[in-house]
Amino acid sequence: MRLVRGLSHLEPLKNGCVLTIGNFDGLHLGHRAVIKKLAERGKALALPVVAMTFEPQPLEYFLGENAPSRLMRLREKVIRFSELPVDDLLILRFNQHFADCDAEQFIEDVLVKKLNVKHLVVGDDFHFGKARRGNFAMLKDKGRLFGFDVEDTGSYQVAGLRVSSTLIRDALGGGDLSLAEQLLGCCYSVCGRVAHGDKRGRTIGYPTANIQMFRKNAPVNGVFAVTMTGIDGREIEGVANVGTRPTVDGGSKVILEAHLFDFNREIYGRYVEVHFKQKIRDEMRFQSLDELKAQIVKDVAEAKAALSSLYICSIHTLPGDRRAGS
Repeated sequence: MRLVRGLSHLEPLKNGCVLTIGNFDGLHLGHRAVIKKLAERGKALALPVVAMTFEPQPLEYFLGENAPSRLMRLREKVIRFSELPVDDLLILRFNQHFADCDAEQFIEDVLVKKLNVKHLVVGDDFHFGKARRGNFAMLKDKGRLFGFDVEDTGSYQVAGLRVSSTLIRDALGGGDLSLAEQLLGCCYSVCGRVAHGDKRGRTIGYPTANIQMFRKNAPVNGVFAVTMTGIDGREIEGVANVGTRPTVDGGSKVILEAHLFDFNREIYGRYVEVHFKQKIRDEMRFQSLDELKAQIVKDVAEAKAALSSLYICSIHTLPGDRRAGS
């Protein structure tokens, strides 16, 4: 897969392409079904498969810190896309120029002249262009004019629920990691580089691997049973807190702190992935570090029990017994 940042870096597509457009936040099962459908169309037409997304996401541009929390950062999205049958991931910077771009201009200048699109797959509720004037009906009309087909993504459902980033965000916010996993097709995870912290955890007997979330608003908050991958091919169990550490400093910066069980190596600078298995409790403020330490003892015990239970459940569940999307 080629990563293309901006239209100016896109090589001419003389024969055209098949294209889909979206935020693709989380790259959930619905997104993957769209990519699969697009890849099949690309193979049939012998055309490259292109996915277009924006950075920042449009709502982040318009709403700033009030925008919905992201399920994944851009780097995580790129990594996930590289695992899918996509030839080009085109990332366009969403700025005032795009906000002011008329829908007709976007179709003619970007879709037709730059991308030479031959087949487009978007949601039937897709809106674009200044004042969100562009919609599915306009794309169909322009497709007939410029010679490209337009297909809607359809509704992808799991357990009777329409899969969407919003539904996953709501499930995570409510602590329902099982539902989020069904919709994502895997358990929710966060990637990042282990950074130096204030090393306060080790003074109370619980050293942590700190990962900056680089966001004001995270989809998860609280204490979780987790596993970490990215270290020597191992899956290391632990307990993690996601939040602003109200007992220690109560800042506005969201940090992921993971205490790994039976692990004492230094891993600063390593790029790791933390997999959220089960929520233990909400983040809370304690009156002293002694109270915090006493609670951590309970959190560790509960996380170990949760991970053990999940392991036992997994080895006793036959593939045919698994729920859709798990």
